[in-house]
Amino acid sequence: MRTGGLKIGLLASNPDLYSNRRIMEAAESRGHEIQFLNIKNCYMKLDATTPEIHYRGGRLLNDLDAIIPRIRPSKTFYACTLLRQFESLGVYCLNTSMAIAKSRDKLRSLQLLLDNGLQIPTTGFANSPLDTDDLIDMVGGAPLIVKLLEGTQGKGVVLAETRKAADSVINAFKSLNANILVQEFIKEASGKDLRCFVIDGKVVASIQRVAAVGEFRANIHLGGRAELVKITAEEKRLAIKAAKAMDLKVAGVDLIRSNKGPLLLEVNSSPGLQGIETATNEDIAVKMIMAIEKQLCIPSE
Repeated sequence: MRTGGLKIGLLASNPDLYSNRRIMEAAESRGHEIQFLNIKNCYMKLDATTPEIHYRGGRLLNDLDAIIPRIRPSKTFYACTLLRQFESLGVYCLNTSMAIAKSRDKLRSLQLLLDNGLQIPTTGFANSPLDTDDLIDMVGGAPLIVKLLEGTQGKGVVLAETRKAADSVINAFKSLNANILVQEFIKEASGKDLRCFVIDGKVVASIQRVAAVGEFRANIHLGGRAELVKITAEEKRLAIKAAKAMDLKVAGVDLIRSNKGPLLLEVNSSPGLQGIETATNEDIAVKMIMAIEKQLCIPSE
């Protein structure tokens, strides 16, 4: 069994974000050495005998024990390339490059959830605007949700309240060659969803996110608020199975309560900590560090 502190890298873009500050503090409080690694400042040497990862100025990063990836969508391609290099060097990645890539592809992730027997809102996807009418019918007609595949934090998500509005929005996105999903609108959810934070196969905290007045999206970044909530055994099971389907050790799983039961909306590989830690008083950052300790056989206190 290994003892002593670990050398951990936090691979992200902004050291001042609440989540990143908390993870740095948590690692230090557990006796580990942690360094913030800006994705854009990392570069690599591909070589059969001496593969390497360097940081700006030439500092070698090969001796890290673990990497915590906190990757914004615009950095997914390059960050996953870096993670693959770390993985090939034997560095433990809290979320793997493959798991992150799967979760970032909205369409693929929904297909994976369905393949694992998990329920999602009825969803349509098409390449041609000629199929708009059938696409609208496929998800039960208006009102419906139109989502950009590349959207995050509620951005690129539009509620089309009438068939005419749906037709206009879909065709507007298509004219820009944007990839979109069309999804049934769960009216009974009343602008609320659930965020379940899963670490190492367990739901460690849950909140209900409530949309701001006049808004249908419950994202905290869009003015939504977080409330304490007691989730059901079925909701907990769904969240755990969803994270497992993506092979994510750390995941923010978003659910919505419908008349058909809980439905999965999305699985996030870099979930924010601020809303859920503030609402629940759970030290989620420390739980993330403990998951690394468990994997690398560091004895618990």
